Amino acid sequence: MKILISVSTIFILLISQQLLANTYVSHAIAMHGEPKYNEEFFSVEYVSKSSVKGGNIVRSSIGNYDTFNPFTLKGTSAAGIGLLYESLTVGSSDEAFTEYGLLAKHIEWPDDRSWVAFTLRDEAVWHDGKKISSDDVVWTFNTLMEKGHPFYKYYYGDVSEVIKMSEKKVKFIFSTNTNKELPLIVGQLPVLPQHYWEDKNFEETTLDIPIGSGPYKIKSFDAGRSITYELNENYWGFKNNLVPIKVGKDNISIIRYDYYKDRGVEREAFKSGEIDFFSENTSKEWATGYDISAVEEGLIKKELISHENPQGMQAFAFNTRKDIFKDKRVRKALSYAFDFEWTNKNLFFGAYKRTDSFFENSELSSTGLPSKEELAYLNPYMDVLPNKVFNAQYNNPTTDGSGFIRNQLQEATKLIKDAGWILKDGKLENSKGEPFEFEILLVSPAFERIVLPFIDNLEKLGINASLRTIDSSQYQKRIESFDFDIIVFTFSQSLSPGNEQRNFWGSDAADTNGSRNVIGIKNDVIDSLIEKLINAKDREDLITITRALDRVLLWNYYVIPQWHISAYRVLYWDMFDQPKKKPKYSLGFDTWWINQSKFDFINSQRSAN
Repeated sequence: MKILISVSTIFILLISQQLLANTYVSHAIAMHGEPKYNEEFFSVEYVSKSSVKGGNIVRSSIGNYDTFNPFTLKGTSAAGIGLLYESLTVGSSDEAFTEYGLLAKHIEWPDDRSWVAFTLRDEAVWHDGKKISSDDVVWTFNTLMEKGHPFYKYYYGDVSEVIKMSEKKVKFIFSTNTNKELPLIVGQLPVLPQHYWEDKNFEETTLDIPIGSGPYKIKSFDAGRSITYELNENYWGFKNNLVPIKVGKDNISIIRYDYYKDRGVEREAFKSGEIDFFSENTSKEWATGYDISAVEEGLIKKELISHENPQGMQAFAFNTRKDIFKDKRVRKALSYAFDFEWTNKNLFFGAYKRTDSFFENSELSSTGLPSKEELAYLNPYMDVLPNKVFNAQYNNPTTDGSGFIRNQLQEATKLIKDAGWILKDGKLENSKGEPFEFEILLVSPAFERIVLPFIDNLEKLGINASLRTIDSSQYQKRIESFDFDIIVFTFSQSLSPGNEQRNFWGSDAADTNGSRNVIGIKNDVIDSLIEKLINAKDREDLITITRALDRVLLWNYYVIPQWHISAYRVLYWDMFDQPKKKPKYSLGFDTWWINQSKFDFINSQRSAN
C-alpha cells in the first residue's frame, strides 16, 4: 500500500511539474539573456527616421547565373535572389544572436526549448496576394530536407517533426532538449510558396520567375548577364510599419546586378560610373587603384568601415581525401613555405593581420594556453590529440619579411623527411617513386600573384605545385564534388556557432557533395566537440567549447591560414545617405537610401564625362 501511495504521489508530482513548466510567448527569442528590443520597439537603432524609398542603382557580380532557385545544389543562383524571400524570424545586426518575428508574429517555446511554435502574421502574403499559411512552412521544411542543399540536413538535423497546429500556427519538435539554439535557427527557415512549387521539379535549375514574400520582385533579366529587382509597393511588411525589424530598410526602388567575367573589368566599370556601389577585396587596388579625379573631387566616396564580425578562417585548404595530404606532418611542412610577412609587405601594403584562429576577431578564438575549463573538455582525448593542444599556443610560422626563408624551409624539409618522402635529383618522391605534386585551384586571377611566390618556395622543397584558374561555375562544381587538391576557401563564422559546425567539420559531411567540409575531416574528437558545442548549457560554456574546438582544428594543420581585416572596404558614387549609427555585425547597406539631389548631381557629372 505504501508503495502504491508513493508511486501515485510521484506521478502527481511529475504532472504538477509539467503543468508548472514555463511556456514563453514573445516577439523575439535570444540565444542567451533577453532581446535588446522589447515588444514595444518601433525600429532598430541603426536605421534612420529620415530614410525614404525610391531611386535606382546598379550593383555587380562576377561570373554568371543559371537559376533562380538558391535552395538546391544544382546551378549558380542569381545575385540578390534572397531579396525575394522572407523567413519566419530575422536577426538584428547589433546583437550576438537574437531572432525577431518576421513572417511570425509570435514565437512560443518551453523552458527546456524542446520545441518551438510560430504564429504567422495574418497580413503576410505572397507576391500573388495569396496568404502565407502553416502549410507553406511545413511543405518548405520537408522539401528542403528531402530535396534541398545538403546544408539544410545538417543545420536542421535535430528537428524530429513539423506539425501544422492551425492555418496560422506551426510547431517544430526537436529530438533533443539540450540544443538551445534550435528555436532560433528554425526561425531562419526561408519559407517558400507551396502552391507555386508543388507542380515543379524543385531539384532542377530554373529561370522561371518565382514568387516570394519579400520586399522585392524580379522585374527583368538577361540570363547570366544581368538581373533587375523592383521594390514591391504592395509588400505587406511596409504597411503601417507592421514589422519593426524591417522599418527603415529596403529603401531603394530598383536594384540591378550586372555580371562581369573579370574583376578588373568590373572595377573599371565602377570607376566609369556604370556601377554605383563597389566592395574592394584587393589591398593593392585599395591602396593604389583609386587615385582618380572622381575620388579626389568627392564624387566617389572611399570608406573603410570597421565592424565587429568574427572573421572566421580564410586559408589554403587541403583536401585530405587525397593521399598526399593525409599526413599531418606534410600539411604542417607546407605551412612553412607560405611567407605571409613578405606577402603582406610587398603585395598588400601592410593592410592585413595574420589569421591565427578559425574564429578570428571574436571572444571565441583560442589564445594563450588552454584554460582549466577548456582542458576539462580536451583531457578525455589526451591519448589521441597532439600534445601541443594541451601545453602550447598555436602560432603560424613567421619570417622577417625579406623573402629569404631558408630556416623555415629547413624545418619543412625535416617534417617531409619524417613523413617518408625522399629527395632525388632535387625532387621529392615517396617510397613508390611517385612525385610530390599537386594543383592549387583558383577562381580569381587576382590571387595568382599571391600563389606564385608560394609555389616558388614549394619548388625549393622539391615539390611540383601548379596553379589553375577557372571560371566561377566550373569552380563551384569542382568544390561541390571535392575535385581539387588545394583551394583558397573561407570558413565564415557567427558569434554563436552551432549546428552549422557539423557541415564544416563533421565526419558525415566529409562524404556529402556540396557540404562545407571541403577539407574532408573525419575526426571523432572533432565530432564529439561539435555535439558538445551544439548542446552548450550557456554562453560561457559555448565560448569554452568553441575555443577547445579551435585548438584541435589548428593543431591538426588542416589549412594554411591566410589573413584578415576587420573592416569593410567600400566605394560608392556619392548619391546615398546613411544612418548615423552603424550596425556592429553587418555593413547595413539595406538601411541606406538615395538622396535625390545627390543622385541628380552625380548623374549630371557622369554624363558630362
